[in-house]
Amino acid sequence: MSVALEPARAATTERDPRALLDAVRPRIKELTYNVLESPGSEQVTLWEREIKLLMRDGTMVRDMAERILDNAIMYLVTAMEHPEVHLGVGKIVDIGVHQIILDTPVYFAFCEAYNGGRYKHHAPLIDRRRDGTVLRTADFIRGCGFAPDEELWAMDGAECSPCDDKAPDSH
Repeated sequence: MSVALEPARAATTERDPRALLDAVRPRIKELTYNVLESPGSEQVTLWEREIKLLMRDGTMVRDMAERILDNAIMYLVTAMEHPEVHLGVGKIVDIGVHQIILDTPVYFAFCEAYNGGRYKHHAPLIDRRRDGTVLRTADFIRGCGFAPDEELWAMDGAECSPCDDKAPDSH
């Protein structure tokens, strides 16, 4: 009988979303020019980079971009630390989740740091669920030591942008 052992997921006690994101910078291996040295990125934290990208691609003010990114990081870390729990975000927080995933060198490093080096898939369902997943997710994140933005989670409390819980290692 053989048993395949998966590497342990890297759990962290850190609960400051900005620190969690900035901590992955040394792990970025792909497209380092684009992420770390491109015009506008020199001497900018990863946190600031993602905020600038959110503001560049959206019509949001900085305060909203920061709130969204904070909560997206809380969600992603929690989903990576607790793959056995089905979690989901609403439309607003999902903007930040997509921002991190779309910046693939950063997301790969994020997965290395917080998901034991395994890529955490994003496998969204087409239909939004209206089963309270968003509010349960905010409660779960809070129980994991984070401070989710109640207003952001309540805005979409009835409409979840869930990922398929049957897709391996997805959120």
